[in-house]
Amino acid sequence: MFRTTVLTVGKRVSLVLGLPAALFAVWWFATAGSTDFYVPPLSVILQKFGEVWTGARLESDVLPSLLRLGAGYLLAVVTGVGLGLLVGLSRIVRDVLEPVLELFRAVPPPVLVPVIMLFAGIGDTMKIIVIVSGCLWPILLNTVEGVRAVDEVLSDTCRSYGIDGPARLWHLVLRSASPQIVTGMRQSLSIGIILMVISEMFAASNGLGFTIVQFQRSFAIPEMWSGVLLLGLLGFVLSLLFRLAENRALAWYHGLRRAQRTP
Repeated sequence: MFRTTVLTVGKRVSLVLGLPAALFAVWWFATAGSTDFYVPPLSVILQKFGEVWTGARLESDVLPSLLRLGAGYLLAVVTGVGLGLLVGLSRIVRDVLEPVLELFRAVPPPVLVPVIMLFAGIGDTMKIIVIVSGCLWPILLNTVEGVRAVDEVLSDTCRSYGIDGPARLWHLVLRSASPQIVTGMRQSLSIGIILMVISEMFAASNGLGFTIVQFQRSFAIPEMWSGVLLLGLLGFVLSLLFRLAENRALAWYHGLRRAQRTP
């Protein structure tokens, strides 16, 4: 039993880390001995990585970025799930809001950055709103579809047992729609990271995106690549943490799917 568990964990770790390790190996050998100013060897980038991203730099630039990402992402989750429940449960609300939602969903969030700057200024509020404007839509649309796909048999069963109001919303609607809601949250996380960097490239004084642009403008190319590398590692770690949280929150759903696949 213990040996089987170790083998299973080892297999999962190899699947998760195998492709990144292979890409790093290709990058290392492809750039080894490079004399191109804009494409330095990976060894030089890693050396600069250790020199640039010290504890003080992480606190002054990376931590503010993570706080903005967290605030914008959580606000998008609360707004998207709440509005998605309202739209999904009410046909009248859906008919009224659907044209407006489709209009705003079609507008790329980076285009809204100059507009948001006019109303929210250039502080953290602007950056959080930019993140919300992109993260909201996958969560909202997936919540709507999840709510509309609630099993009618389960809904009739709840009605028969007198389960209504908040209890029905919590125990039936949200649980049934949670797999699709989590799918929207996963999509929004990657969008949020992108918008975090984009928002920090406009009139910012700190943040990961601001630092990368400053390195690029001063032609500190290895330092710039180290920032890009840190951004990729950050996205990778956040994705792993989200997957762990998803597996814990939706353990019942994944177990049900495994049971259904078992002959």
